[in-house]
Amino acid sequence: MGIKVYGSPVSTCTARVLAVIEELGLEYELVPVDLSTGEHKRPPHIERNPFGQIPALEDGDLVLFESRVITRYLVRKYGKGSDLLKEDTPVEAATVDQWIEVETQHFNGPVSAVVFQHLFLPLFFGGTTDEKAAAAEAEKLGKVLDVYEVKLSKTKYLAGDFYSLADLHHLSYGHYLIAATPHGSLIHSRPHVKAWWDRITSRPASKKAAAGLVLSI
Repeated sequence: MGIKVYGSPVSTCTARVLAVIEELGLEYELVPVDLSTGEHKRPPHIERNPFGQIPALEDGDLVLFESRVITRYLVRKYGKGSDLLKEDTPVEAATVDQWIEVETQHFNGPVSAVVFQHLFLPLFFGGTTDEKAAAAEAEKLGKVLDVYEVKLSKTKYLAGDFYSLADLHHLSYGHYLIAATPHGSLIHSRPHVKAWWDRITSRPASKKAAAGLVLSI
């Protein structure tokens, strides 16, 4: 049995996993899960992820959920010695872990809220964007990216002068921020952040993963 990813290519979390798979050059099967019919909340998918979310990964007898766990597993199994986690070098590995946590704890919250207001709310829930709420979250995101601007004035990538999971984990929500909201200037107005963004999105694997992120309103 090969690698199977259960999810949707338009999903930010699924795209995060697909970007790693493409980066590692692995063969895989993407098994669609139809969110519009609630397939993710019913068996058999609920048996793969008891929280009824996507993606889930099958690799032989192993079943995993939570996209950031899946990405690290794939690198540890199939990308040993790569720069994606830098586990051969404890100091650099710790720096990668630190910036993975920054993405999870500081970047993901506001960027996902902005994208929800401008894309997911009107597209999937028939709601109207709360411009005030979106602007407040965009302001929070700007403060996070101010920290990035300082860091990226010193190194090409977040963990150093090498591309890692800390960078890759930003791809999917960053894509929708630019493509589907009026707040893309949060990235483009910061020269070092913009240069970093251009570098990480120009990678062939990043382009392949982004090709599925086609949601718009």
